[in-house]
Amino acid sequence: MTQTTSRIFDEVAKLMTDAAGAAHGARKEVETALRAQAERVLNEFDVVKRDEFEAVQAMAQKAREENEQLEARIAQLEEMLSDVAADSVSSSTPRPIRHDKPKPSY
Repeated sequence: MTQTTSRIFDEVAKLMTDAAGAAHGARKEVETALRAQAERVLNEFDVVKRDEFEAVQAMAQKAREENEQLEARIAQLEEMLSDVAADSVSSSTPRPIRHDKPKPSY
């Protein structure tokens, strides 16, 4: 009796193992089918891919950083220009008009 009971348990265990393997295979097939369907739907909607999005995001970040650097440089140049203009206005005296150049004849 113990030998037949053992044999039954062995057969049940074998069936459970086979069923688990079949379930795992079926799960993989369903996942593959769902992934393919999702890709088709996303392609129809013309959704951007992650790597393309990340590339554009990196370019935008670089452009923002360059823009900030340029704004700082412009502010620095404007300050230098206003300092030079203020110095030239305060230190310059009006120049006399020179009349020694010949006037153009028309």
